[in-house]
Amino acid sequence: MDTALNADLLADLCQAAGLPLPHRERIRVWSMSGVERLAFPDGTTAVFKYATEPFTREDQALRIAAGRGVPVPKVIASTVAGGRLGMLLEDLGPAIRDAGDRDGVAAAVVLHRADSAAELPVLDEEALRALPGRALGHLHGLQEAGRWQNTSAIGEALLRTADAAEQRAAGTRTAPYGWVHSEFHPTSVHIGERGRHLLDFARAFTGPGLLDLASWYGTVGDPEPARLRELIESYIDAGGHPDALARRGGLQAEAWALGWHRVWAVEWFMEQAIRWINDPDADPMYVKVVHRHLDDAVRLLEA
Repeated sequence: MDTALNADLLADLCQAAGLPLPHRERIRVWSMSGVERLAFPDGTTAVFKYATEPFTREDQALRIAAGRGVPVPKVIASTVAGGRLGMLLEDLGPAIRDAGDRDGVAAAVVLHRADSAAELPVLDEEALRALPGRALGHLHGLQEAGRWQNTSAIGEALLRTADAAEQRAAGTRTAPYGWVHSEFHPTSVHIGERGRHLLDFARAFTGPGLLDLASWYGTVGDPEPARLRELIESYIDAGGHPDALARRGGLQAEAWALGWHRVWAVEWFMEQAIRWINDPDADPMYVKVVHRHLDDAVRLLEA
């Protein structure tokens, strides 16, 4: 990340908010975004979050979510310059504990009950069905650039998934359908002295809410349909839509959700590889992850 540009973003934000320049403390930095805690001379604090494309609309998503009654940190000020987003956010303070399954279920219920937003990208049945083809396009682009060689197994798995997608994408709009956080993990649920808040709305979209529940346990380990089914049952018990367990695409809800979540992740990883990060040195890692996720997707979607 460009530290000079980040400093300029912060200066612009402080000027817009009528605040002096603060002391900065780094909290976490990723390849395309970062978070800092700011301390101002009067003792007040705020959070500075910055990000590059394609994460430059998070301020809009947070404002919309807040207007829909979703507990999120308040956006004090935001700006986009040079293809980068800078945000001053309300400081929620330190977490008093880690979020558990009950917290995740409760947060998902609140989010999925919120009125949908026309401003968000849409992942409906047509878009879901198109994901394997989009990933194939990324693969061909990488191969034409002399990268991702000897990946015929990935191409074959994507073709199998694309062939099955016509049937398996059915039921995309079965409830819950609307807000999808898309990075729904325990680290995205902040439990503080002022209660529960949802963080990290950079990739929020309108689509099947089951993808949030499928993402809760992460993708590092093997998918566990039985464990996800229990989470969906808890979600329904907590007030989530009772159709969350309905079959869709000819599959049990948990298999459908885990399978399509893996396909969604694969397309995203491949787009990062060719467009957003575009680092050939990272190709071996991306190839390994994509191959594993596709194996899971083919099995779960019975492609």
